[in-house]
Amino acid sequence: MKPTLSPLLSELEQRAAKHAELSITRLFEWEPDRLQRMSAAAAGITLDFSKQCLDRGTLDLLGRLADSAGVAAARDAMLAGDIVNPTEQRAVLHTALRAPGGAAHARLVSEVQERMAALVEATADGELLGATGARFTDVVNIGIGGSHLGPQLACDALRYQADGPLRCHFLANVDGGEFDRITAGLDPRSTLFIIASKSFTTAETRLNAHSARAWLSAALGVDADVGRHFVAVTANTERAVEFGIDAGRVYPMWDWVGGRYSMWSAIGLPIALGAGMVAFRELLAGAAEMDQHFATASTLGNLPMLLGVIGVWNLNCLGAESYAVVPYDDRLRYLPDYLQQLEMESNGKRVGLDNAVLDHHTAAVTWGGLGTNAQHAFFQLLHQGTRFIPVDFVVALQHPAGRRAHHDALVANCFAQAEALMHGRRFDEAVDEHGIDLGRHRTTPGNRPSSMLVLDELTPRTLGALIALYEHKTLVQSVIWNINAFDQWGVELGKVLAADILAELDDPARTQRHDPSTAALIARYRASRGA
Repeated sequence: MKPTLSPLLSELEQRAAKHAELSITRLFEWEPDRLQRMSAAAAGITLDFSKQCLDRGTLDLLGRLADSAGVAAARDAMLAGDIVNPTEQRAVLHTALRAPGGAAHARLVSEVQERMAALVEATADGELLGATGARFTDVVNIGIGGSHLGPQLACDALRYQADGPLRCHFLANVDGGEFDRITAGLDPRSTLFIIASKSFTTAETRLNAHSARAWLSAALGVDADVGRHFVAVTANTERAVEFGIDAGRVYPMWDWVGGRYSMWSAIGLPIALGAGMVAFRELLAGAAEMDQHFATASTLGNLPMLLGVIGVWNLNCLGAESYAVVPYDDRLRYLPDYLQQLEMESNGKRVGLDNAVLDHHTAAVTWGGLGTNAQHAFFQLLHQGTRFIPVDFVVALQHPAGRRAHHDALVANCFAQAEALMHGRRFDEAVDEHGIDLGRHRTTPGNRPSSMLVLDELTPRTLGALIALYEHKTLVQSVIWNINAFDQWGVELGKVLAADILAELDDPARTQRHDPSTAALIARYRASRGA
């Protein structure tokens, strides 16, 4: 990392060289109070990071790093509504969406939540009907990125608490195969669509929205009032009305809420319709509880601060280019997908706030999968591969399914994998049991770091806290790296070029200059369309 970012970094890098030879198992022997010092709890979540590759002195230095980088000041500025997104000159106030009354923009937020509650009630009571007079049974959320990943995660995670009137489905990909798969089991007469797009110009969302309207018209008749099957969440009411959605069915978004931080707004409408408005409000309350913890807890007792500095230590000092998120709970199967966008779109930057090109890494590659499935997929690489890959394990102590044998096995595997990554299997142990040749193959080096995030129970409240925890972790890291976590200019170029190529596909006379590979691919696709 750039020494100019913090004078503590050179000291941390020196410690990292020593940590390469340091055994986590041995640290437990040297530090009798290690577990107590390297765990913290808030909002129904306990973070145990005692299996990370760091000692007490390094942890203290990491806390000083966060303090010297100005994380607390950046946090306070964000919460106060100051402009913390300088490239777009915007405040970043997703926390205001879940704050108690009296916070900034409270009246606007409250009005939208009341409108959401009214829609849920009207749908449940049968006051909101489709074009044929049928009650709605299903809702399809048409959105992508931040308008899709958060609501999908929450609806699936809260399926045991679901008390809403509708079954939720999510259509994001521009691939027509996904459209066919989502609509295959739906009745057009009883299907409601939510068009979720801040700008109402997102290409994938607009195409899927037009296909949804055509699907309804084909089934219900060209004269049917298919507009009754749509609501919109957008900052561009005019475009939504042009599409055919009544202005009274358009729910606003604001420029002080970024897309990947927007599930707490009306973008969360699928959550309210699927899990119920009570669950949605509990989700907000859990996130607000984590906001309060982030705002008030000391650095080394602060969950977002700890996750943030541990990630910086692993990436920039120990050389971990990626980290895996492994939830041991089927309800959190979409958590790795959600975190990929949250962390890599926020912090995947190459230019700092000082406009200088960075010479240090930002944003570890975020990936993962569902335990125990992942154990039979990529855990071989985690245990015996040559790469250094830390892991975040996520598990809930209680499960509403009531299948004790299943949950016992799930939890046992989660705890065992973290222990195995740390301890490994020594060469002499493997040789004694299997001989020298096979013993080499069965030796596991261990000393692979992990953190364990334990939820007392996965509820709307603890889910909200968990998501807010990772949101704030992302901010902490961005401040230390001296970057803007709230813009995403890198996603634009591909979209612009795709629009140009699409125009060429529709009009072969509109040729543009491409590299030989791209030109050949375009020509080949044109030929296949002609065939």
